[in-house]
Amino acid sequence: MIQNDLPAIFRDFDPIEDKMLQVIDNEGNVVNEPLMPALEDEIIIDAYKQMLYERLADEMAVSYQRQGRMYTYTPNMGQEAIHIAAGMNIRKEDWVVPAFREMGTLLAKGVTMKEMFLFYLGNEQGGSFKDAYHVLPIAISIGTQFHHATGIGYSVKYRKKDEAVYTFIGDGGTSEGDFSEGLNFAGVWQVPVVFTIQNNQYAISVPVKSQTNSINLAVKSVAFGIPGIKVDGNDFLAMYLVYKTASEYVRSGKGPVLIEAVTYRRGAHTTSDDPSKYRCKDEETLWGLTDPLIRLKRFMQNKGIWQIDEEKLIEEYRLEIDAQFVDAENNKSYPWEEVFENMYTDMPDELERQKMEYAQFLSWKEKRR
Repeated sequence: MIQNDLPAIFRDFDPIEDKMLQVIDNEGNVVNEPLMPALEDEIIIDAYKQMLYERLADEMAVSYQRQGRMYTYTPNMGQEAIHIAAGMNIRKEDWVVPAFREMGTLLAKGVTMKEMFLFYLGNEQGGSFKDAYHVLPIAISIGTQFHHATGIGYSVKYRKKDEAVYTFIGDGGTSEGDFSEGLNFAGVWQVPVVFTIQNNQYAISVPVKSQTNSINLAVKSVAFGIPGIKVDGNDFLAMYLVYKTASEYVRSGKGPVLIEAVTYRRGAHTTSDDPSKYRCKDEETLWGLTDPLIRLKRFMQNKGIWQIDEEKLIEEYRLEIDAQFVDAENNKSYPWEEVFENMYTDMPDELERQKMEYAQFLSWKEKRR
């Protein structure tokens, strides 16, 4: 990594100095005019609509789970600015290697809510993302996605493809060996990968201060010789600027970047979690003041471009989301063969044996009726 080759914002917001990039404050006021991204009003309005859709889909998913109609779910509330800013900078040919809390980015890439609902209903087809190009299944195992992203990045570079790779991890995931291994070889091979740490302050119940003694998480990039930056993850405009800059950098062949998006998980880690056991209401209220939707809405109002009939839009979105859930709920079954056939390109003999044994079991079960 040559310092002179770095984009200006990566030099100006050096993670060693613990600087954080921010464009608008909690009231929607621009606090760094020179960094204001050049976006048409229509794009900003569309961004808000996408963030609103993700917020509603997330709230409804939690409700379905609480009704006993869906299995354990991982809420996204509070992290929408990261997801939508990323999605608006990811092209069709680019790769998305998700963790399990990037709903808005997956939607932007062409994944449907029905597919995500199927995933949380335990349906194998919920991970196939049939109309989403270059999207890997959701990675539940913490950190494995960094290996996958680096490997895909190596392939992209080797084949000289005009593609970039985007992957995500939580603050707790930075304690996994996969995090360091993935970043290390990404730096060695100089692959076109944008790594994002969604620092939402807690890995289930463990606060970020118990995960590292580093001044921040972006600074971990220094050891691997790649650019890193710390950014206000609840500021859509800051996130858009960083993703746009990072995307241009990795596509130019200069190697990977690491982004720490400072945000807050407003909901539980999963619907099996009770955050009241490890954090207080005062903290939640304080972070609530930084809500990404409220901030962007205030910015739009300040600028005079707020022209959304929000109540009508919410009603439309709720109907659409509920229809997709009901569709998924009524289509829980899937061909059992897919459990075996989607694991390898060429099925190993041992897996072929297991498949045959299971087929025999199903045949025996059917004859007993």
